[in-house]
Amino acid sequence: MTADVVRLLHEYEPAVIGIGASAGAIDALGRLLPVLPPTLRAPLVVVVHVPPDWQSGLPALLSANCSLPIAEAEDKVAAQPGHVYFAPPNYHLLIERDGCLALSADEPVNFSRPSIDVLLESVALGFGRRALGILLSGANADGAAGMAAIKAHGGLTWVQEPATARVATMPEAALRLADHQVLDPAAMGRALADWGNRNDGR
Repeated sequence: MTADVVRLLHEYEPAVIGIGASAGAIDALGRLLPVLPPTLRAPLVVVVHVPPDWQSGLPALLSANCSLPIAEAEDKVAAQPGHVYFAPPNYHLLIERDGCLALSADEPVNFSRPSIDVLLESVALGFGRRALGILLSGANADGAAGMAAIKAHGGLTWVQEPATARVATMPEAALRLADHQVLDPAAMGRALADWGNRNDGR
């Protein structure tokens, strides 16, 4: 299974990786991110549902075990390959066709700001076949439409195996709406690491 997934990564060569998660995010991301090498050719742009008044500590929490730089996204900053960008609390996060990040205070989508659908739909529209969408553990249906949009635009889509999710509602909603590759977060990390290391000539 992993060999096929890595083959598709080499075939599609994603230019951006959009990730969404909610309840259970720290566990899932803690299994996916630490194995990723700095040789990845794509930035990882991440939305995790957090309360609007919460002071996000996710970058600091996850940085301790990761080799990739992890930061809160800033408006109009160009996303760099091999970097991880988290949506700040109470702002939607998008990525433009030119690779620049954008923050928005528009109304909540699916009762959420930041919304996973907003991010993933921007990934789909901006990058088409060169997009990879990843949807992890969560307690509502946010992200299902965005994943379907990436798939409809020809990109790759990975959904966390529901049985491995702390809360399976989000991955199950995505799988009801469209067909996606189903993997556990550790397998996602291994596949991306293999792809990144091969990009480095190893």
